Amino acid sequence: MGGLSALTATNLASVKSFGEFEFWFASIKVAAIIAFIAIAAGYLLGIGGGDSPGLSHLTDDGGFFPEGGITVLAGVVVVIFAFIGAEIVTIAAGESDRPREAVAQATRQVVVRVITFYVLSVFLVLCVVPWNSVVPGESPFIAALDRIGIPAAADVMNFIVVTAVLSCLNSGIYVASRMLFSLARRGDAPHALLETSRRGVPVKAILLSVSIGFASVIFNAISPDKVFLFLVNSSGAVALFCYILIALAELRMRRRLEREAPERLQVKMWLYPWLTYAAIAAMVAVIGAMALVEDVRSQLIPSLISLAIVLVAAWLRGRAAERPARDVAARAGA
Repeated sequence: MGGLSALTATNLASVKSFGEFEFWFASIKVAAIIAFIAIAAGYLLGIGGGDSPGLSHLTDDGGFFPEGGITVLAGVVVVIFAFIGAEIVTIAAGESDRPREAVAQATRQVVVRVITFYVLSVFLVLCVVPWNSVVPGESPFIAALDRIGIPAAADVMNFIVVTAVLSCLNSGIYVASRMLFSLARRGDAPHALLETSRRGVPVKAILLSVSIGFASVIFNAISPDKVFLFLVNSSGAVALFCYILIALAELRMRRRLEREAPERLQVKMWLYPWLTYAAIAAMVAVIGAMALVEDVRSQLIPSLISLAIVLVAAWLRGRAAERPARDVAARAGA
């Protein structure tokens, strides 16, 4: 509650305050990951002593895909939860002085950072820790540092985890409020959410977003075994649904811009449209894998329910918006 209140005040102050807090949160995370990469790489190379396993853990005990490729696809749903929020760079860049350059630069940086901080760090974890020795619920990074022999590894990683949670909360408030503001501007949310402070901060959109957070904390305190589990399960594939819709929107909007106003197309997707099609196909394959693996099938069902609710709400909203236009046309015809 205290952290949520503090970050609410930060977001209400100004966009600059949000950016400063996010900068320090991200700096701590990045510094921790860089330190882990250096320590793990040194251990595998035999620097500093210790019995280095080299790359043997990648091929021992069944090698790659010991449980089958479908299981790996289903595991992507859990992994992609860590990538939710990458799209924030485009939202935040839109409020910068030079949005065109900021969006392009931020997108390139995200790709590089994902490869460095996610892919490389996970690769090193797999090299240090045998896949069949990972304990469910235990951080693989802590397991890797313990195996290397780093003292107080658990305490250090717990501090990093708390920092990461605060960072996610901070960016979550920002994204949710800006999405509400955007919906209100399009007429898909109450017009009152467009109200901003003298510093251009959408105050009511932020307060409404935060109120959902406070309500979730209260409900989780009342029923911890049900509320949190439902939220985690329902978010399993929702991120993939959102990214698929973003990709489809990109295909449609770019075609229209190239046809009607090509000068407005300032930032272009790489290898269009084939890379977009490939991304959609990969995400559909992951969702299909969820239906085939019993362990994650429970995540797919609430996700589909959430998607159905959103689609029905959007359809009803569209019908409601069309009704006045039809009435005007009917009166004109009469």
